[in-house]
Formats: sequence, structure tokens, C-alpha cells
Amino acid sequence: MAETRRIGLASERVHLSQPAITQAIAKLERDIGAPLFERRPDGMYLSEVGEIFDRRIARVIEHLKLGAQLALRRAPRTSPAVGAREFHKQVTPPQLHALVAIARAGSYSQAAYELGATQPAVHRAARELESLAGTPFFEPSRRGVTLTPSAKAFAHHVRLAAAELRQAHYEISAFQGRDSTRIWIGSLPLSRTSILPTAIDELLVSSGPGLQIRCVDGPYQALLRDLRHGELDFLIGALRDPPPVGDISQEVLFHDQLVIVGNASHPLTRASAPTIADTLAFPWIAPPKDTPSGAYLFQKLKIEDQPQTPVRIVSSSLVLARGLMMRRDYLTIMSENQFEIEREQGLLASMPVPLPDSTRAIGFTYRSDWRPTPTQSRFLDLIRAYCRRAYGEGISSK
Repeated sequence: MAETRRIGLASERVHLSQPAITQAIAKLERDIGAPLFERRPDGMYLSEVGEIFDRRIARVIEHLKLGAQLALRRAPRTSPAVGAREFHKQVTPPQLHALVAIARAGSYSQAAYELGATQPAVHRAARELESLAGTPFFEPSRRGVTLTPSAKAFAHHVRLAAAELRQAHYEISAFQGRDSTRIWIGSLPLSRTSILPTAIDELLVSSGPGLQIRCVDGPYQALLRDLRHGELDFLIGALRDPPPVGDISQEVLFHDQLVIVGNASHPLTRASAPTIADTLAFPWIAPPKDTPSGAYLFQKLKIEDQPQTPVRIVSSSLVLARGLMMRRDYLTIMSENQFEIEREQGLLASMPVPLPDSTRAIGFTYRSDWRPTPTQSRFLDLIRAYCRRAYGEGISSK
């Protein structure tokens, strides 16, 4: 309709009846709560809301198209996929919901439970989708059912299409003055102390009651997976060099230095020019090896290669580390910004032990094709502004 501006022409292009198109547009407008088109004597023109929705829907369709292409590219050579090159144009919402639910649950019964549907209905939707694609999508496994490489490729882009659809609703609600945006953040340890609390508070104070921020903590690899699936909008914390995958972008906010940390009365705070060797006499709380600070501790300082390693606990939890350091002269390694509240309260202190080459970049990680809504962009700008005030660095990409 946006291209043809006439129901009759649109009907011919998509092979649907004019009443069917009229009903579909009316349903969309009811769901969105605003007209998508302005009816004029010479045709139907997109309203401002319609233009927002049209831009996002174009991206939804592009994701489904790319997913279908990748699915067929990964199909077995013996698969009868001829004629299914644009099967994404024929898929239905129940089929897409079933695919994502099966991918997440690993069984038809659990997928049906998550969707609030019957198992036969989910199984039928899955087989219809498989038939449209013309190639196997589902294989039995010991635990239930698993996705074939073709199905995984398509499911990945279905998730991203769903994320775009959510973005459309957020953007429209903000345009209408009743912002219902949900911003999903993957928060890595350093960001939780002051960066996110400050920026979140500033955003919420200047926004309506419908806006909501959802912070998700977890290991980097788990957060990265959720980011790439469209379940998180961005990550904030230590960047990886080089980036672990090709479909993400990283934006440097500032550079950070690692320090060795202990309680404020730790013996090393009074030592004259202590060295790494001096720290080995104390028990260590080590971050996991797959974190930047853990990698530095294990790879650069070779702490595990000592005749008797001082590492007694492995954890990335500041709460746990703080609790232990309050009880005994434990040591750990982290950013000085990560424990600034505890430092100000006189609970923890950095040890005067030099850590050469421990500078690391802190910033955003997001999908390269992510297009934030105006509200999400405003939130990113608040974080950038805080980092400039606090750390005095410009913004750059990596």
C-alpha cells in the first residue's frame, strides 16, 4: 500500500483480495492505536505514524528474506528446495512463533507450554514451515527436537525481525506521547557502580511513566549471545580486542586501568614499593579467565604458574569479593572505578603495585545493524555525556 497508494494495485501485487487488505490495514491500525494512512482523493498516503511503521517493517522483511536465503544456502544438496526461494513471503506468525519456541525449548511439548498452545498445533505449524522452506528444519534428538543448520539460520533472523517489530511499537508510542519503550541492557561489572545508575536516573526523571529499563547481568558470552539474537539492545563494559564476531560494533567510551584491590587496612597499603611477588603471600579472589581482568591476571601475571598458586576463589561477583575482603586480607584485581563507592566509604583500597599494560577500553557493544529508537538514542547520549564528564575522553569506534 505504501508503494502503490491504492488498494486495487496492492491487491494485484500481493495476490490478496481488496477486502482482505482493507481488513488487514484496519487491524494494524487498531493494534497500533493510530491511522497508518491518510485517505485522499488521489490515493492513500502514509501518515507520520505510518512512515515510522513502514521503515521498521522494511527491516523486518529484510531480516526474514536474508534468513530464508541463508536457510536455503545451508540446506542439504538433496533437499527439494526448488521453488521455495522466497518462502519468507508465505510464512505465518504461528509458524514463526513455533520455530523460535522450539529453538528455545528443545521440545514440542515445552514449546507448546511456552506459547499457551497445544502440542499438535505447534507440531503442525513446524511441519508447515518446513514444507514451505522445502528443506528439513527439525530433527529428533535424545532430549526432544533440535534445529537443523537451515532452521538455525532462519530462526536467528526471525528473532531479529521480532526485535525490529518491538522497536516499531516503541518508536510509535514515543511519537504519540505515551512512550512504552523497553531498553534491554547487558551490564558488565564496571558499568553497574556509577555509569548506569547515573544515566538511568537522568533518563527516568525526564521521561514518562511508561518507559522501563531492564538490566541483565551475566557472563560476557551469554550476554553476547542474547545481544546477537535481538534480546538485548546493547552491552556496556569492557570491550574485546579483537571483537569476537563480525556482526557487532564496539564504541569506546573511555580507557580504564586495572588495579589490585584489598581491604583498606591491608598490609600492602603500608608497604614500600610492593611488587607482584609480594601479593603472592596473600589469598587471591580471581576473576574468571575469560574476562579481561581475569585474562590479565592469568596470562600476563602468570599467577596460576606459581609453585603454589595463591588463587583460592574464582568469581566475578563484587559483592562476594567485598564480603571476603572485609573478613580477611584477600586480594583481587579490578578497575578502580568498579569499587569507587567502597573506596569512598573507606572499606576497600587499591594496592600500590604497578600493573603494566593493563589499560583496557570500556564502551558499548551492539549489533552492527541496530537502529535505536529516539528514546534509546537519548539514553546512549546520557551515558556518553556522563563518561565525558567523569573520565574526560572522546568517543571512538573500535
